[in-house]
Amino acid sequence: MITSIRRIFINQKVIPICSMILGILFIMAIFAPWLAPNDPIAVNLVYKLQPPSWEFPLGTDHLGRCNLSRLLYGARISLGFAMLIFISSLAIGLIVGTFSGYKGGWVDHVLMRFCDGVMAFPSLILILGLVGIFGPGLPQVILALMLVQWVYYARMFRGMVLSLKEQNFISAAKISGSSQWKIIKNHIVPNVLPPLVVMGTLEMGWAIMDISAMSFLGLGVQPPTPEWGAMIHEGKSYIRTNPALMIYPGLMIMLVIVTFNLLGEALSERYGVKRDFKKE
Repeated sequence: MITSIRRIFINQKVIPICSMILGILFIMAIFAPWLAPNDPIAVNLVYKLQPPSWEFPLGTDHLGRCNLSRLLYGARISLGFAMLIFISSLAIGLIVGTFSGYKGGWVDHVLMRFCDGVMAFPSLILILGLVGIFGPGLPQVILALMLVQWVYYARMFRGMVLSLKEQNFISAAKISGSSQWKIIKNHIVPNVLPPLVVMGTLEMGWAIMDISAMSFLGLGVQPPTPEWGAMIHEGKSYIRTNPALMIYPGLMIMLVIVTFNLLGEALSERYGVKRDFKKE
């Protein structure tokens, strides 16, 4: 009874509420140039650390820049590049995982041992190492995240393909003379694509958190570009005198990550899709 009530609540409440919140956030990011009341990078020390006002609804930072404008423009980077990282990593993982699982043999063994080697280390450590090799900057962070995250998707898709290729409809396709490429394209891929929605909501939070963490460490987005993690980094010197500089972007990061995770768990509960790996 309790389980049934919980599922009803998840399906009828959490999914539409979280979808609405994320929809509003993406709209804010897309229309940031029109919604932002001020230039997000314009420095004016006359307005340094101003409290909220009509001109600056959330006040200003230590350089007189509008906090609200920087939050809106920061959403474009955090949400937009997190989506890019997810789509790119997922595409690589889908290709490698599907090929590995279907071919089997030494190909599967080599690819999966490589994935195991990558997954043996905390992902953040590997990302830091790659950024150290490539150098600081947003493009380098994005590349490092892609190179690390695709292995998790490859493992997941490989497991799904191993299960699918033993099904009767795959055997029937082989008997009918279908080529391996046709079987993968028409029978394997369409059956592993539905979990993408659930995977996307579960993993977007990780991508946003990683981008923000790299920017906070000074390895990601570089000044004066507005980004939530970078805003926290810039505001840490004023944590005692003006904590709002850290609270505003911190709340945005928390809101997005919690919303994505709640939506992902709700979709996972509804459609019975679960992650078969754990990130650290």
